[in-house]
This record gives sequence, structure tokens and C-alpha cells, in this order.
Amino acid sequence: MMGVLIAIVSGILMSVQGVFNTKVTRTAGMWVSNGWVQLSAFLVCVFAWMMTGRQPLGQLMRVQPRYMLLGGVIGAGITWTVIKSVGTLGPAKAVMLIVIAQLLMSYAIEIFGIFEVEKTPFCWRKMIGLLVALFGVVLFQWE
Repeated sequence: MMGVLIAIVSGILMSVQGVFNTKVTRTAGMWVSNGWVQLSAFLVCVFAWMMTGRQPLGQLMRVQPRYMLLGGVIGAGITWTVIKSVGTLGPAKAVMLIVIAQLLMSYAIEIFGIFEVEKTPFCWRKMIGLLVALFGVVLFQWE
């Protein structure tokens, strides 16, 4: 149950953040806005690290494979793409497409065992669920 609540909060935060970042970008520009998002996130993480267990920073060098350390780089790309899509499509359409793309990619990662994730067998029920979600996007955009 806690995982469900955290996922819901994550979705809410992502939607609000997309709107905030798009507004900041209109005034400050894309890369200033994106940089601020990453810097402020870094500062929050440093503060949280100082208030909690303080795991040694050197542990990062033990992460294998090394490409797993690219999460921050991907985060900058996520921020850029969310800002652009919210600015172009509006928050609701952008987030719907983002979530559908996340579902499709996440399912592909599971099915093919990409990035050392444990493989799961293909399931038609899940694929039908994804197709229903895609149909929902089409219905939502129909005016």
C-alpha cells in the first residue's frame, strides 16, 4: 500500500513540477531553468544526506556497471523534455503521453531484461492494458 501512495505522490509532484519548470523557462530560459532544477535538487539531496545516515560518497565508485551513474544526466534530459512537452501540449496531454511512454519502456525493460533487470515473460493481459491506455490518450485528445 505504501508503494501505491508513494507512486501517486510521485505522479502529482511530476505534474506540478512540469508546470513550475515551464513557467520558469519562459522567464529564465531553458538551460537556466534546467540548471536551477538540478542545482536545487542537489541541495535538497545534500541536506537530506546530512540529516540521515550519511553513507560514504566513495560508495558511488563501487557502482557497476558504471553507466548506471548517468541518472543525473538522464534527469537533465527528463527536465528538458517535460518542459518542452508541457509548454507545447499543456500539462494533461503531456503527462498522459509521458506516462504511456514510461509504461511502454518499463515493460520492454522487464520483458527483455535490459539494464540487468530480471526478465519477466510477455503477458497479453499487460499488453492489452497498454493498448487500452493508448486508446485513452486518443480519446483524451479528441476534441
